[in-house]
Amino acid sequence: MMNLIKTIDKKINSMIVALAINGVLLIILGLLIVWTDFVLRLTVGIFVLLVDYSFLYGAYKVWSIKDELKKYLNLK
Repeated sequence: MMNLIKTIDKKINSMIVALAINGVLLIILGLLIVWTDFVLRLTVGIFVLLVDYSFLYGAYKVWSIKDELKKYLNLK
């Protein structure tokens, strides 16, 4: 039981770190929007990529937690 809790805790912590880093990057991109049209287009493109990465990373972490729960509960 403790091994399962540690594994889930580790995965959730890594997801929190990834979301925090994405948040900081989005703040920086928000500041860059003020400058020029090229930077605006660049930041919108990077914003879309960051959102995409966040969703994919979150989905992977939820899938891995589901997999750990299946192993722990001996489900097939």
